[in-house]
Amino acid sequence: MKQDMTQSHAEPRLPGAYWRLWWATGVNSIGDGAFAAVVPLLAVTITRDPRLVSVVSAATYLPWLLLSLPAGALVDRHDRVGLMWRAQAIQAVIVSAIAVLAALGWIGIPVLAIMAFGLGACAVVAANAAQAALPDIVAKPLLHQANGHQQTITTIGLQFAGPPLGSLLFAVAVALPFGMDAASFALSAALLATLPRRTRRRIEHPPMRSAIADGLRWLARHRLLRTLAVLLGVNTFCWQLGNVSLVLLATQTLRLDAPGYGLLLAGAALGSVLGGLVSARVVARIGALPALLTALATNVVVFVGIGLSPNAVVLGALLAVNGFLITLWSIVTVSLRQQIVPSELLGRVNSVYRMLGWGLIPLGALAGGLVAHAFGLRAPYPVAGVVRGIALLAALPVLIRAVRD
Repeated sequence: MKQDMTQSHAEPRLPGAYWRLWWATGVNSIGDGAFAAVVPLLAVTITRDPRLVSVVSAATYLPWLLLSLPAGALVDRHDRVGLMWRAQAIQAVIVSAIAVLAALGWIGIPVLAIMAFGLGACAVVAANAAQAALPDIVAKPLLHQANGHQQTITTIGLQFAGPPLGSLLFAVAVALPFGMDAASFALSAALLATLPRRTRRRIEHPPMRSAIADGLRWLARHRLLRTLAVLLGVNTFCWQLGNVSLVLLATQTLRLDAPGYGLLLAGAALGSVLGGLVSARVVARIGALPALLTALATNVVVFVGIGLSPNAVVLGALLAVNGFLITLWSIVTVSLRQQIVPSELLGRVNSVYRMLGWGLIPLGALAGGLVAHAFGLRAPYPVAGVVRGIALLAALPVLIRAVRD
């Protein structure tokens, strides 16, 4: 392993390679934040049917269900840095195509859904590779800090800076925010290409099916991580069940315009930023698993409240609390995997974990569209909160036992 890829346990500073990864994450997140805000706005200009709007969201996350397992095997047998920058370069090409089609007025829901699926497929590879590569760059005692910084810069770009910027550009010209996202992917890919590679021993890899099976077996035998993966799956299903109709709730029920919707998302991001900044301190003070339990329990109440919000101010405040809690428990669970799972299996175990955790998001999107269509735009979040509460009660014995151990 190259010298600047590791860090002494006594050295409190994160290495330079990590900060190049951090900058790449920040640049890309701003573009992605703009993209995330304007895709539903673009979809709403095409159709007002929440079921069709939910199809685009479902297509974005479907690759986590279909491609996560083979992507994890690729991450464990190929250069992780190379996979990251190549995936982002392909994303730059796809978003450039969306910008051109949007400018010409040739884009509809089917085309948007297909391109969203392509972007999601690249995101599966890049995200799995990034989580598996981080322990190659940062020493284990600094993983909570490193993941906290990553989560903070991701949130700032994805939710704080990107959405209002994307919404403003969308108001000027439909293609502008997509062009900005394409440029951010290209710059991020260039930064990632400068990261040092980990020197790996030349070994004969097992067949893809056997490699995937190894990751499945490892996670199946680890009770805590297995339980957290299933709980994540239920929670992300519920998150998307509520979130898929958020743009309609904000723009139709609460009467926000496009810039106002972007500002609502930016305000919600404040909580996520705070969570990224203080998560390491919270974990150090009360412990990782107690912090996780507190975040999960509080989020049940917050979800119910979001759907009942009387105005945009209350909605923004509850979304901010939600962002703080999601960030806290995300950092805890990512760091746990990076600390517990052997490096040679990390890509495959991560892929299984995230397939379970993110694979139900497309179903959550479709379910949210159906619930909103049948019961109104306020209904999805309370329904999601009740389901999350039931799942947490089912997982509670395993989590309490882990805290005691």
